[in-house]
Amino acid sequence: MLNIPFVKYQGTGNDFILIDNRENKYINLDVAKLCHPKFGIGADGLMLLQNIDSFDFEMVYYNSDGNISTMCGNGGRCIVDFAKSLNVFEGENTLFKAIDGSHKAKWQNHKVELKMQDVAYIKAQNNDFILNTGSPHYVIFVTEIDTLDIVTLAKKIRYNDTYKQEGINVNFVEILDNTTIKVRTYERGVENETLSCGTGVTACAIALSEKLNIEDGKFEINIQTPGGNLSVNYTKINTQFENVWLNGAATRVYEGVV
Repeated sequence: MLNIPFVKYQGTGNDFILIDNRENKYINLDVAKLCHPKFGIGADGLMLLQNIDSFDFEMVYYNSDGNISTMCGNGGRCIVDFAKSLNVFEGENTLFKAIDGSHKAKWQNHKVELKMQDVAYIKAQNNDFILNTGSPHYVIFVTEIDTLDIVTLAKKIRYNDTYKQEGINVNFVEILDNTTIKVRTYERGVENETLSCGTGVTACAIALSEKLNIEDGKFEINIQTPGGNLSVNYTKINTQFENVWLNGAATRVYEGVV
C-alpha cells in the first residue's frame, strides 16, 4: 500500500488536497475517493505540484469527480502558498504552468495575487453573460441572492442541451454597489454549490462592467462569497479585459498521510 503525504488547503472555503509530486511517485490516484467526504479526505478538488521546464512548477488539477479540470483560481492561489512552503521559489514572485497556460503570482504572508488569463470575448444572452476565465462560466444577475435555491436553478442551465456534455459553471450575482458584488457558484465536476470559486468570481467581476456599461479603465471589484471575501483587479480596453488579478488568502488547514 502506498502512503501519500498531503496538505489540505482552503481558499475562501474552496477546499483542496495538495500533493507534492515532483518525484512523479503518485500516478493513477483514485481522486474521486480521496475527495469523497465520507470515504476519503474530502475536498472540492485535488492538485499535484510537479516539475516542468521553464517554470517554477506545474499545477495539475482534478475536480472532485476525478476528472482532470480546467483552471481553478482559488486552487491556483493555494498551490502558490504550498509551493512557497516547499521552497519551490524564492522571494514573492513565481511563474507556474496550469492547463490554460502560464500564470504569474505574488505571495505575501499567505495572501496570493494570481494573474488570470485575459478575456477577449463575452457573450451576452438576454440579461445573462457567458465567458471563459480559464474555465467556462455562465453569469446571472439576481436580487435576494441569499434566499435562492441556486442548485436547482443552476442545474437547468448546466444540464441543458447546450452545456450537458462539456458542462459549465453557473454563477449568481447580486450587485451591492458599483464596486461590490455578492456571488454564489454552482461548479461543474463538483456538481453542487461551493463556498467560493476563483474563476467564477473573476467572471462575475468582469461581467459587472458589461452589465453596468462601464467605460474603459482600471477597476477593483470586491466580491463577497459564502466562504469569504476576494477582490479582482482588471483593465477594460474596448471589449478586452487585461491585467486580470485575483486576490485573497490561501489557508493551510492541516497535513497528513493517506
